[in-house]
Amino acid sequence: MWFEGVIRDHLDVGRPHQVAILFDRRISRRTPGRFRTRVLTRGADPILSCYYKSSRLKQYFKEGRALRTETVICDSYDFGIGRRVCLKNWNALRAVGETANRRLCEAEAADAHPAPDVLTFQQVSRPTKTDKGLSAPGLRFGEPRVMAVLASLAGFCHLVRGFTNADLVRQVGALLEAFYTPRQATYDLRRLRRKGLIQSASRSRRYFLTPLGRRVAVLFVKTYGRVLAPGLTALDLELSDELAQRRPLAIAWRRFERTLDEFIETQLMAA
Repeated sequence: MWFEGVIRDHLDVGRPHQVAILFDRRISRRTPGRFRTRVLTRGADPILSCYYKSSRLKQYFKEGRALRTETVICDSYDFGIGRRVCLKNWNALRAVGETANRRLCEAEAADAHPAPDVLTFQQVSRPTKTDKGLSAPGLRFGEPRVMAVLASLAGFCHLVRGFTNADLVRQVGALLEAFYTPRQATYDLRRLRRKGLIQSASRSRRYFLTPLGRRVAVLFVKTYGRVLAPGLTALDLELSDELAQRRPLAIAWRRFERTLDEFIETQLMAA
């Protein structure tokens, strides 16, 4: 069940192509190797693997009893550590492995944090004022542009150096399948910063997602993609009977409507 939750949580939120955040190393076009995340299920033993150059980090159930997270470093040069067998190199390799394991577990734990409370939801979705009296326009839940921006923020969590206006323009434009200008991105970045969802790096035009920003982005995206959209589809009156019979929500809702209609008709006849 734990692996199913991890897989489900990361299929539609983020989905990074690079796992540099696990190793705290910069990845460029000249960096050799493939960078990918795989999820394998062999029988009843799921395995989650992350790759960096010739090294691998994996999670699995040890003998079906406990979750085990381990890092295998095949080439110490991948992390600027010598190959000579000595205490110094051993401690350096151990520090890299422990850091990678901790970063992966922290990322998974952050995704499992409780959703923001009702007051936080209202402050995010409605216009507010900052401590300095600046206006912070609301991020209305369900608005296509807002949902695309928040989904993009969830995809920027793995970036060590943060993201820029251009990164947001490119990502939101792809999600909206519409024209999204740098001017619109500047406006969205300003209201995200005033809501406390992102913070700007000092002496840089790069931005980082705050812990609150990650929680809000995950809440909005998951609720919209997994609850609201599928729920409204199941309740659609134009949904064919064949499709409705496959969805428990549609069956229950149509049964409720029939019962309610019969009750109203009975009461009217009695009156």
